[in-house]
Amino acid sequence: MNAITPPHLKWSADESYTSVPYSVFNDQEVYDLEQARIHNGPTWNFLAAEAELPEKGSFKSTYIGDTPVVVTRGQDDEIYAWVNRCAHRGAEICRERHGKSEDGAYTCVYHQWAFDAKGDLRGVPFQRGLAGKGGMPKDFDKKQHSLRKVRVVNYHGAVFGTFSDDTPDIEEYMGEDVAYHFKRIMHKPIEILGTTRQHIAGNWKFYSENTKDPYHASLLHLFHPTFGIYRASLGGGTIVNNDVHSVLWVENSKEDESKLSDVRSDNTRTYQDGTYQLADMSLLAGAKEFDDDTSTVIFSLFPSLVVHQIQNTLAFRQILPKNENEFELVWTFFGYADDTEELRNMRLKQLNLVGPAGLISMEDGESTELCQKAIVRDGGYTNVLEMGGVGTGTDDHFVTEGAIRSLWKGYRKLMDV
Repeated sequence: MNAITPPHLKWSADESYTSVPYSVFNDQEVYDLEQARIHNGPTWNFLAAEAELPEKGSFKSTYIGDTPVVVTRGQDDEIYAWVNRCAHRGAEICRERHGKSEDGAYTCVYHQWAFDAKGDLRGVPFQRGLAGKGGMPKDFDKKQHSLRKVRVVNYHGAVFGTFSDDTPDIEEYMGEDVAYHFKRIMHKPIEILGTTRQHIAGNWKFYSENTKDPYHASLLHLFHPTFGIYRASLGGGTIVNNDVHSVLWVENSKEDESKLSDVRSDNTRTYQDGTYQLADMSLLAGAKEFDDDTSTVIFSLFPSLVVHQIQNTLAFRQILPKNENEFELVWTFFGYADDTEELRNMRLKQLNLVGPAGLISMEDGESTELCQKAIVRDGGYTNVLEMGGVGTGTDDHFVTEGAIRSLWKGYRKLMDV
């Protein structure tokens, strides 16, 4: 490794992964090391849905970690990605979030160096000088001054990128069980319904933990149990592959009566049956779309992607770290290209459930910020991750933190700590 592990990043010597030092959430040196070893390391990072690049010349500006990246569809209809930094003097080339390059060129505004969709340098103003004066050296070779390129893969309509040649095949990276659930959602062409962007004043890994945490779902999100979308007594569980990737899945048609009895008697606010009503219950009127009974899926691919199916809402959530204390969460909502008008309208209505202000999901951002505020000077302390025992991996119930423990197991491997 080129970077040196910060000496103050102290971790328990045991292998139970039941306590994590808060310094991993609030230290600049740790954050910088993550950029080197995780985001610039052997990981696949979500860049775009293929549907966001609908035609030749389409592009999207995004990030791998905090490194700016542009994803393009070339004139050859292939998808490429490169770092959004001019090879000349380091200026940002593409300043729009998305659009179309009509001539296939991407030109730096500073000195007008022009690159193609692949990131290859195509034009340098005054390369030969003027009237025999100035210009680049005679041996200047444009081929040696391409943009920093990103290795990309289009996997079932989602584009992922990596800087590392050591990153394994995308399906091997996901793991068989996790990949199954991704393909289940992305089983046919999609259409983009809209995008929202959420700024969260917290460390990006708090959100990674959150998406692997079935324990909180019926306690923090009261809308879930109140209207039967999710309760700890429902069928389902968590699946973990390769330590850091997971799927939380729920079958709300299956409920264990003994578990439900325990929920009712636990004297928590998690069970609110009949207490509240919606003025318009059609918000929860759904349509069966899959051959199975799975009603909720939270797919988490470390380090940057969450895909969800909640009722009839479908979305990518892209995690973009900004520094050790803040990240951006980009929600890209989608349906399927062959949706009927009725189903599309249902999806649009149910978007009130999710997103930054969603009836279900709005609390996650706030809980992340609450954690970040509380640990600001407590990097030497640790949390407690013992719900469901001390093991890692897959569970067939929701009263567990096993997937979070697995995350930290994989994190320590990637970070070499």
